[in-house]
This record gives sequence, structure tokens and C-alpha cells, in this order.
Amino acid sequence: MSYFLLFFAAASAGIAATFLAYLLLNAAVRAFEQSAADDAAGANGETRKLPILFLLLGLFAWAFRSLAGHAVFAASREALNKSIRMAGLTDRFDGREFLAIRFSAMFLGAVLLVIAVAAGRPIYGLIFLLLLAAYPGVWLKGTIQRRHKSILRALPNVLDLLTLSVEAGKDFVSSLRDILSRRRLDPLGEELHTVFSEIQFGRTRAEALNAMASAVNLPELTGVLHAIVQSEELGVSIGQLLRIQGDMLRDKRFSEAERLANEAPVKIILPIVLFVLPAVLVVLAGPIFLMASRML
Repeated sequence: MSYFLLFFAAASAGIAATFLAYLLLNAAVRAFEQSAADDAAGANGETRKLPILFLLLGLFAWAFRSLAGHAVFAASREALNKSIRMAGLTDRFDGREFLAIRFSAMFLGAVLLVIAVAAGRPIYGLIFLLLLAAYPGVWLKGTIQRRHKSILRALPNVLDLLTLSVEAGKDFVSSLRDILSRRRLDPLGEELHTVFSEIQFGRTRAEALNAMASAVNLPELTGVLHAIVQSEELGVSIGQLLRIQGDMLRDKRFSEAERLANEAPVKIILPIVLFVLPAVLVVLAGPIFLMASRML
């Protein structure tokens, strides 16, 4: 009887492991297919790449969607919706799906913690749990920062083009349409496309620009958009205002570049002390110590 139970337990474990391997392989294939689709979309000008680990977590997030949709997490979903909009990922997921992905990461970390505790290495399991629990939020924050940097880098050039078009006699909407048709699609272009579409659908220019400022939540961009709205309300020349805003942003970008350049010598000291200086000391002092050891 004991042999039968042993055989039954081994067969059950083998079947479970086979199904688990099949599930993981299927998830990995789907993740790689999605990554290839992201690369194809990026070739057309849209940046929608997601990490492989994030895609894998998203594939298992269906089990936590009901939990993520609970009323207790309403505030978290609303905050995540704003962050996802700032990251330009509203076509990928909403706050509920992202919260489910976070729950799936925490569950995976808990499973690894149990395995590590069973193996007598609880510290490693705790580290994996903390890393997986923090990974989705850190990734989303990094995506927002990269998107903001891209918008801030492209904004002065777009303002210069708008200034030339407006001073040449075109109105703001026509100038925006011509510029968007000739620029490569980037994060700033995506936001301006949204503004142009909203204006075409009947929304006023002030409302569309204020909505863009609220969605992106970048202080430099918000200042420019509010200045454009105020120029329309006060009757100020928009061409002169765009030129001033472009010059201010360009000067700020140069100042930021100078600040980073001045910080470089200080930041390079630590790598030199940790990695370069020990190697130099070994090369210079090694032969001396060898000769001294032989003489003694």
C-alpha cells in the first residue's frame, strides 16, 4: 500500500510540474510575441515597449482583477490612472489592471519567500519579495520620468516651429497641424495630436491645452500651455509669447546641461577610488612586494 501511495504522489507531482512548465512556457511565448509587436509599433514611431518580466506578470494578473476592482482600492486605482496617463500607457492598461499586476508580483514574491524559507534561506526570499513588490511602481515612475525628459527635450524646438508658422501668418491650429504632419511621433507629438483631435471634435483650444497640462503634469509644459491660454484671453501676440517661452526653455536646458557637466567630476571620484585606484596600486606595488618577499 505504501508503494502505491508513493507512486501516486510521484505521478501527481510530475503531472503538476508538467502543467506548470506548460503554463510558464505559454506565458513566455505570449510575452515574447507581445514584445515583438511592441518593437514593430516602435518602428512606426510609437514607443510602447514593456519589459518581459512586466509582460509575464500581466499574463498572470487575471487572477487578481476582482481583488483590484474592490472598493477599498478605489483611491489607489484613481492615482494609478493619473500615473498611467502621465506615462502615456492608457492604451495598455488602466489602474485596475496595473494594480492586479502589482498583486501578482507580490504573490510571486510570497511564493519565492516560502520556497526560500523551506530551503533555509529566508533572507533571500525576503529580498525577492521586496524587489517584486516594488518593481511595478518603480518601473512606472521611471517611465514617467523618461517621458517627461523626452517632452522637455523636444519642447523648445516645437515652440520655435510654432513661432515661425504663427509669425508667417498662420493660426495656431493650422500651424500645429502642419508641424505634427512633419515630425516624428514622440511623446510630445502624441500629446499634441490629442490636443489637435480634441479641438477638431469641438473642444475649445483653452480646454484642450488645460487638459493636456493636467494630464502630463510637467511644470515647464504647464507654464507654456497656461501662457498660451492667457495670451488668447488677453489678446497678446502669441508669436512673441512662443518665442519668449522657447528661449526660456532653451536657456533652462543649457543650464541643466552645465549643472550635470559640473557634477561629473564629483560623481566619477567614487568609481575611480573603488575600481581604478586598486588596480593601479596592484600593478605598481605588486612587483615591489614580490621582490621584498623574495629578499626576506
